[in-house]
Amino acid sequence: MAELTTPTTPSEASSCCEPHAQATCCEPADGADCCAPDTSTCGCDAGTSAVPDIREAVRAKYSAAASGGACCDPGTTRTTDADGVEVWGAALYGEDAADVPAAAVAASLGCGVPTAVADLHEGETVLDLGSGGGADVLISARRVGPTGNAIGIDMTDEMIDLARANAAQAGVHNVEFIKGYLEELPLPNASVDVVISNCVINLAADKTIVLREAARVLRPGGRLAISDVIADPGLDEASTVDMAAWTGCIAGALTEDEFRATLANVGFEDIKINFTHRVHKHAAAAIIRARTVRRS
Repeated sequence: MAELTTPTTPSEASSCCEPHAQATCCEPADGADCCAPDTSTCGCDAGTSAVPDIREAVRAKYSAAASGGACCDPGTTRTTDADGVEVWGAALYGEDAADVPAAAVAASLGCGVPTAVADLHEGETVLDLGSGGGADVLISARRVGPTGNAIGIDMTDEMIDLARANAAQAGVHNVEFIKGYLEELPLPNASVDVVISNCVINLAADKTIVLREAARVLRPGGRLAISDVIADPGLDEASTVDMAAWTGCIAGALTEDEFRATLANVGFEDIKINFTHRVHKHAAAAIIRARTVRRS
């Protein structure tokens, strides 16, 4: 999971004024003045205070989760379906994680299994955004083989340490776990073939920056295959601003239309969004796939 940074440049600040960002950009009472057309900032002080608050709340919950704590508030996040079947975290993996240490799978806090739909091939380089305990990175490393490479990016020291220990236990060597921010990926342009992520991008304060970074590090025609939460249109204000809901992967989510538009705007095409199961009364898990634009 990546660091949630405060917008500092005009391009970053302007994205704070997108409709889905208003809840974290400005206090509700400041909304009307938040995006003055003659400024390059949000026009209020909340844009510099709310994001660090979210970052620290997320960091605290996921640091605790690395030691066996819970990341999701059962009062806001549905972890079982209508029949009581678990639809969150480790329970989703099944045979996909047969060769992965139990500690890595147990630390999974996601809403899907992106490696199941990423169609990985021998020799590819895979990047996992918000790699947590390393389960998806280790699964990817097995699939791309010794000529491939799997990289995990996470902001949480405890998760990085856990992931490295899990890789050592599994005897997997074509992996690398790097502490970093989704908004500032520490990788060169056009350096990976596939970007995966498991219910993490919705936690970022500015999804546009995160998805733009994903497009930047992907090679032309590179693949995005992520699991994430999609909000229903008209997500209620209480859920949107509630910090517990954000750290439970709900309040930061985009709607389907917003997700499609953001992906297209940062350079993706062939966008496909397939819903899998409900995780909240106002949100559902989905598999999102896309490609970076190919060069002729």
